[in-house]
Formats: sequence, C-alpha cells, structure tokens
Amino acid sequence: MLRRLSGRLGLCLLVALGCIVTAFVLHRQCHGRMPRRTKPELNRTTEWGAPIVWSDTLAPAQVGSQDAGGTPFRVVVTVFAIGRYLDKYLPTFLETAERYFLLGHEVTYFVLTDFPSYVPVIDLAPGRSLVSIKVKKQARWQDICMDRMKTIGDLVESTLMGLADYVFCFDVDQYFTGPWGPEVLGDTVAVIHAGFFSKRPLTFPYERRPKSAAYIARGEGDFYYHAAVFGGCCSGVVNMTRGIFRGIVRDREKGIEAIWHDESHLNRYFFDNKPSKVLSPEYSWDPSMRWKDVPSVRMTYWPKEYKKVREHP
Repeated sequence: MLRRLSGRLGLCLLVALGCIVTAFVLHRQCHGRMPRRTKPELNRTTEWGAPIVWSDTLAPAQVGSQDAGGTPFRVVVTVFAIGRYLDKYLPTFLETAERYFLLGHEVTYFVLTDFPSYVPVIDLAPGRSLVSIKVKKQARWQDICMDRMKTIGDLVESTLMGLADYVFCFDVDQYFTGPWGPEVLGDTVAVIHAGFFSKRPLTFPYERRPKSAAYIARGEGDFYYHAAVFGGCCSGVVNMTRGIFRGIVRDREKGIEAIWHDESHLNRYFFDNKPSKVLSPEYSWDPSMRWKDVPSVRMTYWPKEYKKVREHP
C-alpha cells in the first residue's frame, strides 16, 4: 500500500514539475524573453525611409565596392589620437584603413593629436594623404570626447568646405576588418551601437534627466547610435557637430554632464534630425557579442583598457 502511494506521489510530482516548466517557457515566449540564441530582427529600413546598410541587403557587386561610378569621391577621415591612444591604436587604425576604406577614392586622414611628431609614417596609396594637426590636451577624457565636436565643426567649416565631398569621424580604438565602399556615404550617417541593435528603445541608455539638453523620454527613440563612427557631407557634419556641441554647452552652463557625454548628445541630435543613412553594427562591432546572424563585420573596436590609456578617471 505504501509503495503504491509513494509511486503515485512521485508521478504527480513529475507531472506538476512538467507543467511548471512548460508554463515558464510559454511565459517567456509571450513576453519576448526567449533565451539568448533567439535571432534578432535585422531591419532594412528606418521608419522615416532611410536605408540601414547590411552587407546582405546589397547586390554582390555592391558589397564594399570601390567603384565610384566614374569620378572618385573626396573623403576626409578625422581621428583623434590623444596621449597614449596615439601609439597604442593609431598605427593599426591607419594600416587597416588603407586596406579597406574606400579604396580607389581620394582619402585624406586628419589626425588630431597633442604629439604630431609621433604620428606614424605609413605607406599610402596614390591619391591618399595624411595631415597631422596639433590640438590642446584636455585634463579629462570626457572633455576630449565632447570638445572634439567643436574642433571637427571648426575644421570642416574653415578648411574642408569645397575640398571634400564627405567627412567621416572615427574613434581611434577601432580597426577595419572588411571593405567600406560608397554604400556608406550619405548626407548624414550614423551607426547603430552593437550592444543595443537587438533591444527596444525602453532599454537604451539615453540621458533621462529632463534638465539635460540630451534628454530623451522613456518610450521614445529610434535606435541607440554609437558615437565611435559618424559622418556625412560637409554641411551635414557641420550642422551635426554644431548642434551636438550647443547641447553640451547648455548642459555645462547648468552644471550638468550627460550620462554618456557626447554620445548622449549625438543620440539626441539624431532623434531630432533623422540621419539620411544608418549603418548596421557591422560597421562598429563589439567582438564580445555572441550573435552569429550578423552577415559580416567591417570594423571592430578593441577591448576597453581605460586604466592603461586614460591618464585621468
């Protein structure tokens, strides 16, 4: 008798456990919280009709194509290499850019640094050149990131108008891993942050304090953009950097610093002024990400080693 009761009790427990597990899985499915292996949706266009550039949305002949369709484009690359960032990251950035970035086009690298004499000499293809510009070193890395917006705007407005078709601005702690062709060019260009491309706007690390000029309310927003890459035509970059820096100045006057500094203000700018072209996370990829469904990777950023390269917290 006891054995029969024990057997029935065990069977009941197994059935109950199975029901609990099934209910748990169904709950997670219904609430969009499936395991990490779930494939994120890769949008091809924005709600305002701008293209989102993925390599698998292009015809094979377009992927990283270096064909300018006639006259080569004139493109300026700006990159800040301050302090220890110069010798640690700049050589690889330049060498890989020469291997992959808009080959066959006229490219000028503007390296903004506190030590121009330390900028490495590398072999450049015909039609490509490098200019070193000395800039003041800020005491805090946050100010370096934010003040670069004014520096870039001044450079484009004073020097590059009429001399360049497009300007691209990069963080130096990245390296090119695949071809960049004319498909990346546009009036205003932003890149989706790799860490948030599969997430909802509610989870984005926007600035949430209403007092800040970078404020974006919860439930609003399109994408979370990465400030490591942005660009556009000369007028587009001037308007962009001027608009971003105005927000930074307003915050400084109030004694506020946005949670992610220039990136917070960049996201606010693109919330108000939608980019004409959006690059997928292929163009600034985090190697620690596990998603296997990204078609390819065009640029990767180095693991963050702030203690080694930043002289101030």
